[in-house]
Amino acid sequence: MHHADASPWPSEVLVTGGAGFIGCNVVRRLVAGGTHVTVLDNLSRQYSRSNAHALLGELGDGVHMVEGDVRDSAVVASATASVGAVVHLAGQTAVTRSIVDPYGDFLDNCVGTLNVLEAARHRETPPTVLYASTNKVYGDLESLDIVEEADHYRFAALPHGIDEAQPIDFASPYACSKGAGEQYVRDYARTYGVPTVVFRQSCIYGPHQLGAEDQGWLAWFMLASRTGTPLTIFGDGKQVRDLLYVDDLIDCYAAALRCIDVTAGQIYNVGGGVSNSLSVWLQLKPLLEAALDTRLDDPTFGPWRLGDQRIFCADTRKATRDFGWRPSTTPTEGLRKMVQWFDAREPVRRTG
Repeated sequence: MHHADASPWPSEVLVTGGAGFIGCNVVRRLVAGGTHVTVLDNLSRQYSRSNAHALLGELGDGVHMVEGDVRDSAVVASATASVGAVVHLAGQTAVTRSIVDPYGDFLDNCVGTLNVLEAARHRETPPTVLYASTNKVYGDLESLDIVEEADHYRFAALPHGIDEAQPIDFASPYACSKGAGEQYVRDYARTYGVPTVVFRQSCIYGPHQLGAEDQGWLAWFMLASRTGTPLTIFGDGKQVRDLLYVDDLIDCYAAALRCIDVTAGQIYNVGGGVSNSLSVWLQLKPLLEAALDTRLDDPTFGPWRLGDQRIFCADTRKATRDFGWRPSTTPTEGLRKMVQWFDAREPVRRTG
């Protein structure tokens, strides 16, 4: 849903992690709308350097690139000095990596977030801070009644999915660091009056996502299918995720910003919701085959991973009530757009 009225974004915005998947989509959208964007990114991720080059090449003066780390409070304060809003996306994003290096994960996600909040708080007029949290804060949800169907799991008693009243239950170092971060974000609105909004995000997918096995699984499936790489799915393939196309997420940020009087200090579950939920293999496979126009080999199945949810589906009705947002891109349409982007970027390498 794009509003015809003026953009809610201020003239200067900082996007931390702006060379990542969600970040570079946000940056393109903002610059297209006339906002000047500062990107703060340490360019440590596999594709972030090429993303940064692409942004500078496409957007020229519309974007200012700062290679630096959110762990460094001076760098963050300087990048935040004149912006009207911060979209805080930088951080460590994989559960698996947090288990190997919990301290590094803590520095990235807790300390990095606190640095952003402190920089905002010390400004005469604090910028709005939008924080990307995760549905992982709810833990594995095994206490809920879950029904196993032939090709998917479903909640026995939650037809709209998980709402914000679901107790948080951090089940990995990653969930601890992101969850602690979001609670600080929320409290800075309460204690210091910094306008902040927390988004507990589900599976976001779309162009510029170059997945890996432990993060960005949808893009990883696509890449693996295109290159003939064998897939391993951890679990039984019936586990369900609600898919949210990245453009819908950015619409959500904009709508929340437009209604900041209502949304400041609030937490929102943001995902595709029930209507965009699929089991990650059994229900997704036919859609992926249609989008890729090819038959897919069945994956091998591995053991469930720590903290994996058999089903997650966000109840997004609070976001709809508070600022009128709901997802609008179906998985069929989103996957088609993603494949188009992917194939324009890397010519299809047929195997076999």
